[in-house]
Amino acid sequence: MNLRIILPFLLSLGLAPAQTRSVLYASTGPELARYDINTDSGTLVKRNTIRVPANIQYAWPHPSRRFLYVVWSDGGAAATAPGAAVAPRGKTHGAGAFRIDPRTGALEPAGPTIALPSRPIHITVDHTGTHILIAYNDPSAVTVHRLNQDGTIGAPVSQSGPLDTGVYGHQIRVHPTNKSAILVTRGNGPTKEKAEDRGALKIYNYANGALTNKDSIAPNGGVNYQPRHLDFHPAKPWVYVSLERQNKLELYTMTADGSFSPKPSFTVDSLADPARQVIRQIAGTLHVHPNGKVIYQANRSAAANPDGKAIHGGGENSIAVYSIDSQTGRPTRIQNADTRGAEPRTFALDPAARVLVAANQTAIPNATPASLVVYRVRAGGRLDFANKYDVDTTAGSLFWMGIVPLP
Repeated sequence: MNLRIILPFLLSLGLAPAQTRSVLYASTGPELARYDINTDSGTLVKRNTIRVPANIQYAWPHPSRRFLYVVWSDGGAAATAPGAAVAPRGKTHGAGAFRIDPRTGALEPAGPTIALPSRPIHITVDHTGTHILIAYNDPSAVTVHRLNQDGTIGAPVSQSGPLDTGVYGHQIRVHPTNKSAILVTRGNGPTKEKAEDRGALKIYNYANGALTNKDSIAPNGGVNYQPRHLDFHPAKPWVYVSLERQNKLELYTMTADGSFSPKPSFTVDSLADPARQVIRQIAGTLHVHPNGKVIYQANRSAAANPDGKAIHGGGENSIAVYSIDSQTGRPTRIQNADTRGAEPRTFALDPAARVLVAANQTAIPNATPASLVVYRVRAGGRLDFANKYDVDTTAGSLFWMGIVPLP
């Protein structure tokens, strides 16, 4: 039974399938912890921790669910306080494959690690499970590496020509057809010294690891446009995009040739009070519910004082919940669920969407610890708080977490 096919179908009918065993992974600095999840009780149990050479930036499972691919770096945001003016570029950047124990989810290194040219900020696996694609923010770039038959990381794929990679790549995704890939380039906001770096969605043709330039989507020429992450609707040609500095959610339509509509069909606010003046407020990642009826988006607020110490940003830390119109795809915000912490940088749903877990990245000294927050997901998509688990960030911030179903 193919869960990618049957789960959205059952959920669209309002039917909850039998519980799928999953495991949660969460990183603090270079450490990656494994947690058992009980989706009935909404509880987590920490099991063990492994360590990689530098701060974990992101991870992505193989479609077989037998391997987890992890990228790391000693540069970038994980190595500095939130909102700091300059993040270190670092010297240690790499990727590794880890074999997932099908019974417990325990991780074991699979093959040698590989060195990367600069800080990798995001990683994904194509839908055939034959290549990994890695996004870099400084300089903005994307590389593709073959995966060997045993799941280990193989040689890089040479590209036929230069790629349009914009400014500050933040996410790379492969379209469900496996025929195109999208690099989300965030750009940078304006400062006193320089104008903004414009953001865009860079779309490539994709075939067997090869990328070629196809299109660049940048409404208003990319001015005041800072896309951070996107996600695909499971059944419709709809792509939802989170705008970081603008605190917005946008909907684009995929065209027949694999590009996007040049402008969004809908743009909505992610915040409960968009007019509120705060020190720092940005939108984060997003995920579409498997049933295609709901979408979730993170709102983040934390900052740094003049000494570089993390402080509350004065704004909203929440998961925004939107209902999706089945005819137009229009998102309507129906809830902003407080994450009871600071900066939910990443969050994830279990495969059957029984629970959602948010990772509050930042520990505010003497105030708010980093944490994992578990919500039960109602039939209509709204979130009910279940449990909260403080996370020790001695090794580094709670930079990434994800949920992987076991084989």
